[in-house]
Amino acid sequence: MNSWFTVKVKYTKQLENGTFKRVSEPYLLAAMTFTDAEARIYEELGSSIRGEFQVTGIARTDLHDIFQYDDAEQWFKCKVTYDRIDEDGEKAKTISQNFLVSAAHVKEAYERIEESLATLMIDFNVVSITASPIVEIFPYREEDVQSPVKKAPQFEEESTHTPLRQVFSASGTDLDEDVFLEDSELTDETEQA
Repeated sequence: MNSWFTVKVKYTKQLENGTFKRVSEPYLLAAMTFTDAEARIYEELGSSIRGEFQVTGIARTDLHDIFQYDDAEQWFKCKVTYDRIDEDGEKAKTISQNFLVSAAHVKEAYERIEESLATLMIDFNVVSITASPIVEIFPYREEDVQSPVKKAPQFEEESTHTPLRQVFSASGTDLDEDVFLEDSELTDETEQA
């Protein structure tokens, strides 16, 4: 089962003004275990960080999906809740899920999470949106067992540029996958109607 891990890395960074500063930055990556996460962060950052760096912490991170747009580098963590009715039909259980979305500011993050979850077949509430310190995300690679990268459909428009979006999911999670409707399923249902 693959999961998301937040890995904190400490290294000496050269700032824009040419000075050097010791920084600790969090990165998010997909891995099978804590050991795999540590090995992957050394592999991913080994060529991009000049000099030595040290992994100072690894923590499993509870994220359902990550929505990455090509026009924004800031990450926002969005907490979404929805009610799930018991099989008996008597009790409603509130489910919380965390998502990451890239955006320029909080309002845009809200609009993008609403757009990204538009195919949800139930009503949901965006409870909170907070800026995330994540520097970079390393999703599953093609050579990994299962690649969760789903590219959003691209529509060509001549007058305006619509930012491209990628969705990253942690496969094998025990969260409710059945409340999401894939674009292909939506198209099939509308064509049959």
